[in-house]
Amino acid sequence: MTHWNGSNSVMLLVGEPALGPEEKAALGEVIESNWITMGSRVRAFESAFAVAHGVPDAVAVSSCTAGLHLALAAHGIGPGDEVLVPSLSFVASANCVLYVGAEPVSVDVESPASPLMSLADAREKCTSRTRAVLLMHYAGYLASRAPWRAFAARNGLLLIEDAAHAAGADGAGRIGHGAVFSFYGNKNMTTAEGGMVVAAEDSAFLDRVRLLRGHGMTTSTRQRLDARTPTYDVSALGWNYRMDEFRAAIGLVQLKSLAGWNATRRDLAALYRACLNESCQGVLVPFEAHQEVSAHHFLPIVLPKQVDRSEVIRRLSQANVQTTIHYPPIHQMSYYSDRFPDVRLPCTEDYASRELTLPLHPKMGAADVRHVVAVLAGINGH
Repeated sequence: MTHWNGSNSVMLLVGEPALGPEEKAALGEVIESNWITMGSRVRAFESAFAVAHGVPDAVAVSSCTAGLHLALAAHGIGPGDEVLVPSLSFVASANCVLYVGAEPVSVDVESPASPLMSLADAREKCTSRTRAVLLMHYAGYLASRAPWRAFAARNGLLLIEDAAHAAGADGAGRIGHGAVFSFYGNKNMTTAEGGMVVAAEDSAFLDRVRLLRGHGMTTSTRQRLDARTPTYDVSALGWNYRMDEFRAAIGLVQLKSLAGWNATRRDLAALYRACLNESCQGVLVPFEAHQEVSAHHFLPIVLPKQVDRSEVIRRLSQANVQTTIHYPPIHQMSYYSDRFPDVRLPCTEDYASRELTLPLHPKMGAADVRHVVAVLAGINGH
């Protein structure tokens, strides 16, 4: 057990995977099968994930970053193109645009109360060179489908959902022309590393992603074995972005629990909101008025401007509560600030300077939430 339980001094972590005997057994079955590279389990995981998200098919990849790269490459985004991206995100959201030779254009968030990509700022940043939008579901809260679809259609833009935080959220993967999910170790379900690309309406796009994830080879090792022929062709420049059977086996087990885990996250988030609103005056809990679905990937709060965040982090750590920040803005990272020195995003910068992420995962209980809030309420300035 790696979280605070009211009677010991073990650190309560921000996020923690739920792994157990079923995952162990699934890994053992892969070893017994003696087929460990991409094969039948990967395909089964793809099909099950697609069914769970209400889409026709899915393509498993080695990471969400790989999936975002493939999504842009499969649609021909490249040099001379611009892609609208959130700066309030992990750096991979912008990196994948540079991978294909295009230019990321950072978009501000709506407000501290709703830190999703601002449609108004996206309109301002849209030019004749803009080809695509990476629409991120920050903290698991889905962006609104209708206005973003209308914006993309009006400007002839590719709309790709960065759904790294949104596994299991009803509607995720059905907003844009495609979506990419993450199974990193701190996500709502995990395969340690891994990702999934889905598309609700474009099977040709998924076929292209499937081709590019494996060096552009026309057949996989398993397909050649089953067909009893060693021949293959390479029809495109691809990458080694495949998922292996071990990760797929874990994913199949994890997927069965995803809905229940997300329900637990929802209940814990609601308890957090109620306790924080009651006990921590001046602390903002974003998404109070959010009307869309959420996977409740993590619990962000916004501290009052006069509060020293580093002191809050220190005091919570002393009470065995881990915290983190989602995210240091991409445009302020050294690599990006050197390359794009004139970017200013006032809402993102204000939010990121005051945001603090509190522990939220299915291994927690109500006592954990109340402990976190009690410590926070006891810190001077709250």
